[in-house]
Amino acid sequence: MSPLFFQIPRFVEPFMIAHPARKYQAFAPVDLHDRTWPSQSLTQAPIWLSTDLRDGHQALLAPTNVARKLKLFQELVRIGFKEIEVGFPAASQTDHDFVRRLIDEDLVPDDVTLMVMTQSRADLIERTVDAVRGAPRAIVHLYNATARVWRRVVSGMNVTQVMAFVQEHVSLLKRLTDARPETGWTLQYSPETFSATELEVSLKACQTAIAAWGAGPGREVIINLPSTVENATPNVFADQIEWMHRRLSPREHIVLSVHPHNDRGTGVAAAELAMLAGAQRVEGCLFGNGERCGNLDLVTVALNLYTQGIHPGLDFSDINGVARVAEACTGLPIHPRHPYAGDLVFTSFSGSHQDAIKKGFAAHDPEGLWQIPYLPIDPADLGRTYDSVIRVNSQSGKGGIAFLLERERGVVMPRRLQVAFSAVVQRHTDASETEMSGPALWALFQTTYLDPGMAQPATAQAITCHAHRLSEDGQGIELDVTIEGVRQTLQGQGNGPIAATVDALGLPLEVHGFEERATGAGAQAQALAIVEAGLAGTPGATFGVGLDSNIVTASVRAVLSVANRLVAPPRTAPAVAATAVG
Repeated sequence: MSPLFFQIPRFVEPFMIAHPARKYQAFAPVDLHDRTWPSQSLTQAPIWLSTDLRDGHQALLAPTNVARKLKLFQELVRIGFKEIEVGFPAASQTDHDFVRRLIDEDLVPDDVTLMVMTQSRADLIERTVDAVRGAPRAIVHLYNATARVWRRVVSGMNVTQVMAFVQEHVSLLKRLTDARPETGWTLQYSPETFSATELEVSLKACQTAIAAWGAGPGREVIINLPSTVENATPNVFADQIEWMHRRLSPREHIVLSVHPHNDRGTGVAAAELAMLAGAQRVEGCLFGNGERCGNLDLVTVALNLYTQGIHPGLDFSDINGVARVAEACTGLPIHPRHPYAGDLVFTSFSGSHQDAIKKGFAAHDPEGLWQIPYLPIDPADLGRTYDSVIRVNSQSGKGGIAFLLERERGVVMPRRLQVAFSAVVQRHTDASETEMSGPALWALFQTTYLDPGMAQPATAQAITCHAHRLSEDGQGIELDVTIEGVRQTLQGQGNGPIAATVDALGLPLEVHGFEERATGAGAQAQALAIVEAGLAGTPGATFGVGLDSNIVTASVRAVLSVANRLVAPPRTAPAVAATAVG
């Protein structure tokens, strides 16, 4: 057996058990039958606290250095965070040096407040207060575990001892900070493991801290309620927050904060429901960095508010830039499907999605509400372009293909041509098993419709037109063509260039439809002619496309294109001198 086998603790279950209720206990609901949060609506952004440089930092496989921490701090300031938790200076020399550099080099803007964290231990509290000496304002984040299992297993305290512990250490912090009046001090107290603590015990611990700090007019306190380990559905967390919100006192001098984690994958939902329940402040990290499954994802919560018409007070106008800084400073890649920031979140490969998006853009009023299917936010608001909104692979349909050709080349295809060309693209992507870029899509369109002779088998009798001349009345045409390697002149009559060209070719072509449109505006615009035709007596039809600055030339090319695509042997006219015609 592998030596690793003997390293597995005996209590580890090798498989999922058949009856998990024997091992796991469902979290008890909160007795709050008159809860009000379900009927509330979010109307404003909370106070934001970024803990990227503390909670996010400690969760990294390779903790970052002072230079990268400084770069991330500056990005957080640029985004607009006014409260930033910058470290655990009493427990880490790197954090201590970083905090001192921010203060000593005057790198903290006047409207930004630093927060530092410390365990409830006398020597650590003293070092923490000393680490932020000279700062104009500082929040000291003091915490201790309160949940039943932590009290029993970790600290070995009963509830009475926990309260004495809180009283002792908050009182020490008050004495130390009162002795340094040059700094404006704020206490943040967290009953760590709040989400797993009996509510009566959490309330008692918080009220003990509030009293010991002397909260009141001009002396606010932040009570931070963390779901240290997410252990229930978000509605239960909201009930816990509303229960505390109703009972904390003096409520008008308390900022109620939450610090959701993401162990169940519902950190964002927990934060949003907690705000409905009375939370005024939220803590988290950009893109959800943090221990285990991460902290609250602040980018997602902020932009969720934005899509509801509420400005978050944070600037994510360059979401790609924010993402690249975060990746460089943390060494953690952002998933391509990460909400709002992932490289693929505004990209659709599915045909039905692409068709809906294309129609949405066509109907969109730039001055009206944003109502584009499958795009809850305008990528342009985040500094993203529309270049990757639709990309083509084997799952794509006519709508996406048409969108790309229209956006990149100005080619607007009628629906039947969209259907026909999407089948060509489907065969190509199925064979290549790869995504098809915009340039490759255009090249395939050219080969299929604009230069169809190139796409025919070697035995096909392609027609190449060198020049044409339309009669003055527009009802006669002369074509200088090469057929089966022989250059010759063809002549035809009709009620326009399309009919005259068909007559000149001498093929039993039946034109079912003709459209002409411009591929742009101004001097660079070209005429696009689209002909749908079939052979008389033969079911089905196909398309030919011509593109030129001159609409008559484009029309002639479209007829020759469809003739070549039908692969019918053209009539050879009597041999004539190969003279150039214009």
